[in-house]
Amino acid sequence: MTTGRYAVDGNEGAFQPGSRGRVLANQLGIVRVGDMQAAETAALLQLTDALLDEVGEAQQFSVQDLCNWHLRWLGPIYPWAGEYRQVNMGKGGFQFASAHLIHGLMASYERDVLAVQTPCNDMDETQLLPALARTHAEFILIHPFREGNGRLARLLNTLMALQAGLPVLDFGGLSGRAKQEYIAAIHAAVGCNYAPLEQVFANVVRRTRKTAISSAAAL
Repeated sequence: MTTGRYAVDGNEGAFQPGSRGRVLANQLGIVRVGDMQAAETAALLQLTDALLDEVGEAQQFSVQDLCNWHLRWLGPIYPWAGEYRQVNMGKGGFQFASAHLIHGLMASYERDVLAVQTPCNDMDETQLLPALARTHAEFILIHPFREGNGRLARLLNTLMALQAGLPVLDFGGLSGRAKQEYIAAIHAAVGCNYAPLEQVFANVVRRTRKTAISSAAAL
């Protein structure tokens, strides 16, 4: 298994006929990786734009919000969108939560994480960074959906940051060494050590502020 591909057991591991095992079975008949990436990205941008108008600054997020967002995003593409996965998954030798535990884990995630860390409208940066780190890490470790967990976690974090008065988060710097540091930070969170991921988000916020300043100066 390569580090870039999930190891999956069960029917949700099926691939689209004609895709040579590279594209998940989908409702659009897409067989090329690039076409699927483009379709998913376009749908996510559309959802993000909609949520920027819909989400209030004092809204406390819930697991139902996450399921609804996942359905709105990937529903036209995958039949299982918005539903918790029914298969076990791992990546790069790391195993995510067992499928039969997801419902209980997500209930705990809502009670112990989302209800505590959101909304973020009264948070300064020293409060926001731990909130971003914990909500992100615990969601990724559960990995409740068959596809799109990382992007959905980043969407949640972006909406949290907007509640706290920041611009749309710029995750563009998470590549190369920074991506390896991010992966190591997720692994550290298994032991409830969120400090490395807080530093990752500190770098994201720093990049976001610089991007916003550059964009303003270009106007």
